Amino acid sequence: MFNKGEIIHHTRDALGSILVIDYRKHRVLTFNTVFEQSKIDRRYPYLPVHEYNRAMMLPSLFANPGHVTLLGLGGGVMANAFHHLFSECRIHAIELRQAVLETAREFFELPDSERLEVTIADARSALEKAPPGSTDMILADLYTADRMSPAQAQRQFVDQCARVLADDGWLVLNYHRTPDVDGPYFRRLKRYFAVLLTFRSKSNNTVVYASKHHFQSVHPRDPILEDFEARLPIDWRRLMAKVTRME
Repeated sequence: MFNKGEIIHHTRDALGSILVIDYRKHRVLTFNTVFEQSKIDRRYPYLPVHEYNRAMMLPSLFANPGHVTLLGLGGGVMANAFHHLFSECRIHAIELRQAVLETAREFFELPDSERLEVTIADARSALEKAPPGSTDMILADLYTADRMSPAQAQRQFVDQCARVLADDGWLVLNYHRTPDVDGPYFRRLKRYFAVLLTFRSKSNNTVVYASKHHFQSVHPRDPILEDFEARLPIDWRRLMAKVTRME
């Protein structure tokens, strides 16, 4: 796939390569020319292309977040989408690699905005320093060149996310597989969160949604869907239809 595109940027840091590849309509960030870390439509950089990225936005239908925390910046796809969708929302992205941030700024139109803050740090240490109840949503997308970061699969990670989230907060995880419902990770999620949902994408990503409180589902004819579709056209109804409850 990658041999059909044009490499327009290549740099290296202590953790390896960072490449930007252009196609006719899209721009891709990759660390190893095997997996796409981020993908944007070059005409609409605020519009997520990957289905799992779009699915990660779904809790926005049930919450009007004033503050969102992104664990893993990549090309800034999610930061750009939230910045575009919510005019008052403040976004805090935590990214391990300075070179990734610089690439997002130069090639992926990361917003230069007072509503967007980026911290270069390990996500675990940044979460430990964050005040309790200081964010409405946490979206975790911690991946290396070829696998999910082990930090995202630790029970202590769930503890810290639950502590940092507000009482009506949402945790959204891009997980490499659905957690074992009988395993310790799932039990940890159930300790803090009232509702657990999943979404399986076409690329076999599993998005896990954890809500601290019960919420009312959005009816397919609810005007909010039309409003969201106008502001960020990602076919919200179709995505919602693929969400299932974890028991």
